[in-house]
Amino acid sequence: MRIRTGAAAGRDGGDAGGPRGRIESDTRIGLPPRGMNDAREVVVLRYGHRPGRDDRMTTHVGLTARALGADRVIFPDNAGQSAETVRDITDRFGGPFAVELRDDQKAIVREFDGVVVHLTMYGERIQDVEGEIREAAGIDDATAGGSPPVPRDVLVVVGGEKVPWALYERADFNVGVTNQPHSEVAGLAVFLDRLFDGTELDREWADADRRVVPEATGKTVIDADGEANGEGGEGADGEATDSEN
Repeated sequence: MRIRTGAAAGRDGGDAGGPRGRIESDTRIGLPPRGMNDAREVVVLRYGHRPGRDDRMTTHVGLTARALGADRVIFPDNAGQSAETVRDITDRFGGPFAVELRDDQKAIVREFDGVVVHLTMYGERIQDVEGEIREAAGIDDATAGGSPPVPRDVLVVVGGEKVPWALYERADFNVGVTNQPHSEVAGLAVFLDRLFDGTELDREWADADRRVVPEATGKTVIDADGEANGEGGEGADGEATDSEN
């Protein structure tokens, strides 16, 4: 197991001190304060953001984190529009899920007390290390006669631009999904599904004021009281999802 803590953690020569940067509008919808993970927190960190160029991708990193089991997403402080979109979706479709804007990403990674996973095309294959990651986070059940697993928080780092080499050194796991060029959103989705072994697909959403009705054909969205609200056919960021729209 390759877990670094305290002084043994990699140093990148960046911001001094702990993760004490500006936090803006932490949004947690409903109780409990954590989402589907009672014993640990799974946090997705969007490392870097280029306004204008990365807006849509950063937004989708947050939406994917929320939909597939993470408890919180941390955006750079220049990604305010993405943060507002994810907060709006959480308000409408339920939580709990937290959204933060922070200006101290290097410190967050450096001082994180838990398992740091960096998603990168150049990392070890997810199918080769997923079991080790789950063991490090205390997700897998104890083996027969063994001690109960110790839950540890998990930080999943999703790069938005070229990341410093120090991040590769600090990460407990550098993980690649296919080791082929692809969207970082796709990589995050595959990783979270492997981390949770599919259980995130059955989670319950608290304090939603609407929900989608699963059906073979059609687009039905109903209010919390069960009445159709006429919404449908649009993605979370307001763009049409089907060619006929």
